[in-house]
Amino acid sequence: MTGLSRFPLVLFLCAVTLAACGEKKTELGQGGSVVSGSAGPMGAQNASRELVRCDAPVATVALAENPHGYALGAGYQLPASPVPLIKLLAQQSGCFRVVDRAAGLRGTIQEQELKESGVLRQNSTVHKGRGYEAQYTLTPSLTFSEQDAGRGLVGILALIPGLRDMAGLLGLAEQVKFKEAQTALLLSDNETTEQVAAATGAARSTDLGVAGLVFGKVGGGAGAGWSNTNEGKVIAAAFLDAHNQLVVQARALQAKQLPPPVPMRAGASHAGG
Repeated sequence: MTGLSRFPLVLFLCAVTLAACGEKKTELGQGGSVVSGSAGPMGAQNASRELVRCDAPVATVALAENPHGYALGAGYQLPASPVPLIKLLAQQSGCFRVVDRAAGLRGTIQEQELKESGVLRQNSTVHKGRGYEAQYTLTPSLTFSEQDAGRGLVGILALIPGLRDMAGLLGLAEQVKFKEAQTALLLSDNETTEQVAAATGAARSTDLGVAGLVFGKVGGGAGAGWSNTNEGKVIAAAFLDAHNQLVVQARALQAKQLPPPVPMRAGASHAGG
């Protein structure tokens, strides 16, 4: 067997060894989504080490749903929108202060209406004219594709003498699959309507399984999301990649005048993790 023919065999045997152990590999993070932790008055806590950050926020930003929806392949059991994921990234990075134009805004309007109708206390802290404007709008888009590389491995093995007749190895090769996600983030200035920045992101994951063990459906049911399906993990990683690319552009923008910072209780220290 020549050195050239041994090389794909070594790669395949490594894959088979991992598959036999039921192991799966996801780039940019394992055991959960790469987008994790929290953000708030105490700064970014337990955020991904790959997250690119800013020393100070540039402006306020609102996240907008993509009007064309998101291309999530049927049956993946993923959340309907990646916007909450990107909101966390934007706040953790410290590049923008995020204002809510979805459920949070509806809650504010509802509270104001309840106060005007006399339901709330007279000294309620909910008042008109105190909302912060969104100086930028960030719109995500997603293209998700799954590529089955098992047949490609089968083709390689079929060219290697002594292995092409081993049905067991060919069967295992068919269990190896690659999943890829491509994403984009578009940043528009709400004052001028100009799109001032755009970035794309990508990530790939590898599923290794035998005897019908397909890891793309781990979790299942209504609880499946960005952190417990392989599809979700690769999409989260792709958005992290796109966000990091966008931050490079955002750092060059001239900072806009920001509203007052979020009040903090005495003694609390702002620290990132």
